[in-house]
Amino acid sequence: MKRHNSAIIILFLTLSFFEVNAQNKSSLIKKNAQVETIETRFLFTEGPAVAKDGSVYFTDQPNDKIYIWNEKNGISLYLEGTGRSNGMYFNDKDQLVSCADEKNQLVYFDEHKKVHVIFENYNGKHLNAPNDLWIAPNGGIYFTDPYYHRSWWSEDHKQVQDVPGVYYLNPEGTITRVISDFVKPNGIIGTPDGKTIYVADIGDDKIWKYTIQNDGSLTDKTFFAPHGSDGMTIDNKGNVYLTSGKIWVYSPEGKLIKDIEFPEKPANVCFGGKKRNILFVTARKGIYTLKMKVKGVD
Repeated sequence: MKRHNSAIIILFLTLSFFEVNAQNKSSLIKKNAQVETIETRFLFTEGPAVAKDGSVYFTDQPNDKIYIWNEKNGISLYLEGTGRSNGMYFNDKDQLVSCADEKNQLVYFDEHKKVHVIFENYNGKHLNAPNDLWIAPNGGIYFTDPYYHRSWWSEDHKQVQDVPGVYYLNPEGTITRVISDFVKPNGIIGTPDGKTIYVADIGDDKIWKYTIQNDGSLTDKTFFAPHGSDGMTIDNKGNVYLTSGKIWVYSPEGKLIKDIEFPEKPANVCFGGKKRNILFVTARKGIYTLKMKVKGVD
């Protein structure tokens, strides 16, 4: 009788697990929604960033261009000659901030599309190549700085920083290297309350989770997921979206709840649209969207 009861309990727990898993998966994507191909004419798309009106700005880095996508008008050119912009993010002034690795700088574009340098030259030496960034609620900027040798650099261009690091530029303009033990940092995203940040070590196929301190420093390094994500975003449930061969969705507790296939391997991701309920994916030559039940928080 005891064995019989134990078997019933195990069966109940197993069914409950699969039921919860199914609920988690079905709660993400809008019913009957399919991945939509928006455009496939680019060389390598990256850096999606959502503006206040829900439009998404993204880069075609090899062609040194930034484009805009919105639900009504589709895709249009924003700017040609962008400093080889890669990862991007809007600040609270609705200015587009970019990791521009032509000259290894952090920059922003004003309302006239004029570029302004925010930061360059850590400890008197050029950065490796700013790659991706996240702007905290207080206006501080976290950015990753791996080294990928670019064809637009001179042949003798070298990595001169001693490590491929992650940096924090506080609102007063003081820079601090907050991570120095990664093989190759890449994707980065933080929570809207400014308390937690996720950073990808693409060179070690791992995502790490940190607690953000009042001074911007990072503590409580915790393994989060076994992927080396190129880009990341977060939805209003706290789920983290990673790009590594496909889109992987993890709960805030680090449990895999969904993986989503795309026609090409995703490079980066954000939520766009007026309601922030459209998953916007840059994937090599293409741009793809998927209508969601959840919403973005960027």
